[in-house]
Amino acid sequence: MTPVPERVGATPVPERPSTGSGTAKRVEGPTPRSSNIDRAMRWNERVMRAAHPIAYPALGLLRRPVQRVPRLGVVVRDAELLRAVLMDTERFTKTGPGSPADLWTPVLGPRVLLNMEGEEHLALRRKLGPLFSPATVNALVADHLGGALEGLAVRLRSGETVDLLTEAKRNASRVIASLVGLAPDAVDEALFDRVSSVTRSVRLQRPRLSERDAAAAREILAGLAVHARAAYAGDESTVPGRMRALGLSEDEAMGAVGAFVLTGTETIVAFLPRMVAILLDSVWMARLREDRGLAEAAIAEALRVTTPSPVMLRSVAAPAAIGRLPVEPGERVVLATFAANGALGPFDPEGNPAASLKQLWFGAGVHFCLGAPLAMAQVRATLDALLSVDGLRVVSRRPSRGVLIPSYASLRISASPDAGAVP
Repeated sequence: MTPVPERVGATPVPERPSTGSGTAKRVEGPTPRSSNIDRAMRWNERVMRAAHPIAYPALGLLRRPVQRVPRLGVVVRDAELLRAVLMDTERFTKTGPGSPADLWTPVLGPRVLLNMEGEEHLALRRKLGPLFSPATVNALVADHLGGALEGLAVRLRSGETVDLLTEAKRNASRVIASLVGLAPDAVDEALFDRVSSVTRSVRLQRPRLSERDAAAAREILAGLAVHARAAYAGDESTVPGRMRALGLSEDEAMGAVGAFVLTGTETIVAFLPRMVAILLDSVWMARLREDRGLAEAAIAEALRVTTPSPVMLRSVAAPAAIGRLPVEPGERVVLATFAANGALGPFDPEGNPAASLKQLWFGAGVHFCLGAPLAMAQVRATLDALLSVDGLRVVSRRPSRGVLIPSYASLRISASPDAGAVP
């Protein structure tokens, strides 16, 4: 599919209120018009539909907060009900039929947080937690991305056109390789493509990977294991080293490395270009240059309207009810997080409806995403670098088709020739 060039004259123009004398009145940053927000949301919709041309519109047709869908499971679209399911790990589990364990245990093994519950899960999470503390991940991102992001800003200010997807892949590779003890070039673009070739085979109506896909995933991870096994024998600054110190076996540590590579790279690589596209389309990037105090709300709103992991899965472990709908053990629960988040309306950092969701896009309760602080550190650092460049615009873009995580296949951006840096 050919990248879509941005139409000449289509660059969103901030609307400033008139003083009545023909002179624009100074306000605190550009005021995004509703047409700019609409444009941003239309492109966001195109990315979702390109990734899931059947499942996304089909789930969008559902109107009840919770309902049973043949061949799919019990679909939950309401944020309050969705959170209640996530918090109730006694009756809704990640390890039963149709749950994440069905997908990932054949690839990663039985003890990688993604497919664990109970005291064993909590114990492992507590032990790995210090690796993902804000102080630790902020230092990690500064050390491994600081120079690269500064270089990105310099290239943009010099007039270079940059594919943000390529940049996001490189930067995610640097961070995840350091975290799990891999060589800096071990997680390269070819690996991203191989991982995507496996994850794109996951379908809502197919609760597990085929044996062929599972074997392909195991082969990918085996290629990473050489470096990760060396890290396992080393100090505790990496995930494998810490797991060895905690008494986990080498095979269990390799499973954890696989989980971080599979789940800790594709989502951040998908989100960053989508966030930047929304900020540029809606004119909020220019607004944030004037008022950095709105950056956190803008990031939260971008996470809300994109929901990098659109769906979460659970299995019913004991008789229960979701809202007014009774459910039985063995039933599959499809948590349509994208629908629950999107129900609060379009991108709106000023109103910030995301605040009421308490980061639902990262999950809730004991399964709240362990890597969320690392993801947020990368997002903030990338946004800070881009905010140092004036006049950014989208040159062309191309949504990815048939992928598990909705994303752009390419998002090329550049700065106006006379753009400068923020003082």
